[in-house]
Amino acid sequence: MGQEELELVTDLYNMFVTYMVTYSFQIFGAIVVLVLGIFVGRWVSNLVLALCGKKSLDITLSRFFASAARIAIIVSAALIALPKLGIQVTPFLAAVGALGLGAGLAMQGLLSNYGAGLSIIFSRPFVVGDTIRVEGVFGVVKEVHLAYTLLSNEDEELILVPNKHIVGEILHNSHTDTVLELSVGVAYDSDTDAAIAAISAKLSKIDGLSEERAIQIGIDEFGDSAINIAVRAWARTERFHQIRFAANQAIKDALSDANISIPFPQREVRMLS
Repeated sequence: MGQEELELVTDLYNMFVTYMVTYSFQIFGAIVVLVLGIFVGRWVSNLVLALCGKKSLDITLSRFFASAARIAIIVSAALIALPKLGIQVTPFLAAVGALGLGAGLAMQGLLSNYGAGLSIIFSRPFVVGDTIRVEGVFGVVKEVHLAYTLLSNEDEELILVPNKHIVGEILHNSHTDTVLELSVGVAYDSDTDAAIAAISAKLSKIDGLSEERAIQIGIDEFGDSAINIAVRAWARTERFHQIRFAANQAIKDALSDANISIPFPQREVRMLS
């Protein structure tokens, strides 16, 4: 090691010792303030979450308020601790502001997601547990974050939808259920009242269909080969396809038990001489 390197190391060592002697108690105090801020922030967050639960506030709003309270306390503790380390807060805040402006211009898409997330949290077009359909996908709302909304479907897939694709778009909210639409054709000489009654009786025994909303059954249209009977019911979203399969089987069994035939497609062809 040369003389210049040795002098540099000595200067750095002396600087470190001087800093520790001068700010040793301040450093200890800053660490204490930060640790207390973290623990107090966590305690206040849990307290806010409990209070929101007692007031029966929506879980999305409850989590938002709890997280905001925790972050505010931790940031306040950091602002108190930094001056104890000899760091001036004012230039730091100015630098953060300038950096935030540049980052904001570079991340407009992300910021639009955050803005849309705040709109969802406060306007509450849906809550956790609702079934929504947007941008060609549907599922049960599991979590609502500032940047995205998390959905889950019957296949236990997690669908992450950026919030900017929810706010301002056409949104379908069917709450806990999803509309199930089915259709079946019966012969023109069939007793349609008997067919509708048989289908209704069978479908009422299927587990998973809504008991609060009545099943709608009626003649949908007069087809080329059959009278088409339409069925509209509300099924649990978490078991939608399973219930749909069971409902189709129930419709077939109901018509078979009532001796009502499901005709094959037919077409009449005339030969003209």
